[in-house]
This record gives sequence, structure tokens and C-alpha cells, in this order.
Amino acid sequence: MAYQIKIPSCVFAGTGSIKELEVILKKEETKKVLIFTDKGVIGAGLLKNLQEVLENVGVQYKIFEDLKPEPAYQDVERVVEEVNKSEGDLIVAIGGGSVMDAAKLCSLLKNSDYSVKDLLENPLLADKKMKTVMIPTTCGTGAEATCNAIVAIPEEQSKKGIVNDNMIPDYVILDSQTIAGLPPKIVAATGVDALAHVVECFTSKKATPLSDTYALAGAKLIFRNIEEAYQNPNNMEAKNNMMLGAFYGGVAITGSGTTAVHALSYPLGGKYHIAHGVSNAILFAHVMAFNKDACEERLAILCDAVYPEFSEKSAEEKADYIIQRIAEIVKNTDIPTDLSTFGVKIDDLDFLVDAGSKQQRLLVNNRKELSLEDIRSIYLKVLK
Repeated sequence: MAYQIKIPSCVFAGTGSIKELEVILKKEETKKVLIFTDKGVIGAGLLKNLQEVLENVGVQYKIFEDLKPEPAYQDVERVVEEVNKSEGDLIVAIGGGSVMDAAKLCSLLKNSDYSVKDLLENPLLADKKMKTVMIPTTCGTGAEATCNAIVAIPEEQSKKGIVNDNMIPDYVILDSQTIAGLPPKIVAATGVDALAHVVECFTSKKATPLSDTYALAGAKLIFRNIEEAYQNPNNMEAKNNMMLGAFYGGVAITGSGTTAVHALSYPLGGKYHIAHGVSNAILFAHVMAFNKDACEERLAILCDAVYPEFSEKSAEEKADYIIQRIAEIVKNTDIPTDLSTFGVKIDDLDFLVDAGSKQQRLLVNNRKELSLEDIRSIYLKVLK
């Protein structure tokens, strides 16, 4: 069987690597940059270093900052309208997953004759119109590495991923300075999202030796550093490791794909606006416990890679330990573990089961098929 992985063509990493943007600007002979960001990034002062680089080399720029967290497709279409009025020859996105996803979509949509809604129906309509540079400011979404963009669909009260190879970023800058002041709450939510990426991709039906390489490398970094990055905000080594692990998780997605954790989390974000990483975290251990009998050997291999001190244990014990660690990490990073915190009630169960079961793009990756009753049982575990 042939298999592949897609990866950004050039990645800069390490403290202070945002200065390498100057290399990119010169290589691309950039005259004007379209910057995608949000008010939170600006308020945290994270745009200053980027602006300094642009001003040092005399490159003009226009800032698009009115980007909503976890946007609906209509929100992205409004941004596209503004982008269409602007001249520019390079897109630079600095922010979290929503910012980067919107930027990736705009790189396909600028002055096009198709819309975001059209791409929801047929994502292969699109070609890249502008090159992109992704600078993540969280340590978890992996959006800087993927060919995916996730948007909410309000009329369906859910979310959907648009997947097109042309959205693979051209350049990535992983500068841990951008997450030096990241609030612990965001470290937790995005970090567990990244953890879900590596575990799901490694246990996916579509896993390959290429995706496994990145998923295992990411798992080692994230399992070993997430609690430290959360509990000790000044530990920049832990944060740097989280940023790198998140990137590896994003690369793994392009070669494999997430599974039922992400599938069942989409309705939670789409209807109840629960942050993506948090909704994944609530479901994560329960889904993996359900999947255990279908991926015990994979979880054991993962345990060997991350926790070699358990090498003498049985495959079942190793699988159980990985699931246990997932639950412990969610608890130790103070993420809520049930949906009542967000006002989700037992009366919402039928909606959740129906909406979750429709996420077939991801459910087909799950090694164990989920019936409607299986989905219902999983949601019931987090409805208290």
C-alpha cells in the first residue's frame, strides 16, 4: 500500500525564530503582507516583534484582526470580502487555530469565484492564490501544519473540516517566545488538543509508518511536558517542547487523521461553543477506553515510546496506563470533566448523538465502529 505525508516546505523553530521572517520576505520578494490575527494576540503584545521585522525590511502590511474564535463559515466569508479589497502578496497568520484556519482559507479564496460554503460541499474546488506563513501563539492546535480548516455551521449546530492539500502552509515559524505569557488555561486546552492529535493519529485506521513517526515524536514531547508547562509558566523548555509536539501532531494529521474524539467534540463546539480543546479533553479518555480492545497493541507501542520504564508490563497494562495518563492530565490541568459546567443537559442527548454520528469524515478513521448506542453511551459518561 502506498502512503504519503504532507508537510510545510520550510519550518523555522527555536527561541527568537520570528526574526527568520526576514529571510522569507526576501526570498518571496514581498512588497505587502496581509496579517491575520485577533484582538487577544494584539492585546498580549505578540504582534510587536512581527511588525518590527516588517518595518526593518520596509515591507508594508495590513492587519485583519476581527477574527472570531471558532468562527462560523459566514465569519470567514466576511473576512474574505475584506481581503478581496486589499492588495498583498503574502499572508502571515499569527494566532491560534481559528486565526490560522481563516488565513489558510483566505489563501484559497482571495478573488476566487467560489465561497467557503462552496468548499464545505466540495473542498477540491480551490487552488492556492497566495503563499502563507503560520506563526502559532498556542501550543496545541497544529493548524500550522495541516491542510485542514475547521468552521462552524450554525444552521447544523455543528462544525466541519474543509480539507484541501493547497492549504498546507508554505512556511512555519515556531517561536516559543510567542507562548511565553500564554495563560495556563490556554496551555491546558490547546495542549490536550495536541495530545489528542498524536494519540488519535497513532491509533487511526489510516495510520502509516510516516504518520507514526511524527505521532510518536509528538507524544513523547506532549505527555512528558504538558503538566509542567501548565503548572510552571516560566519553564520555557517545557513550552518549547509543547510547541514542537503540537507541530508534529499537525503533521501526523496530514498523513493519518483524527478519530472519534474529535468527531464527537464537534457538536459541543458548534452548538454550545465549548472551546475545541476543552470539548476534546472531556471526551478523550472515555473514547479511548471504548476503543481499547480495538487498539490495545497500538496503545502499548505508544506507551513503550513515551514511558519505556513500563516495558515489562503486558500490552493491556500499557494501554490502560496511557488511558489513565490521559485522564490524569485532564484533571491535573484543571479542565472540566463533564458537560454540565457548560449548561449541556440530558435533554440534549438526542441532538448530540445525531450530530456526532454525522461526523463520518473522522468516524471512518476510528478502529472500532461506533453505533448510535455506543455514541449515546460515551456522551452519557460526561453528562452529569
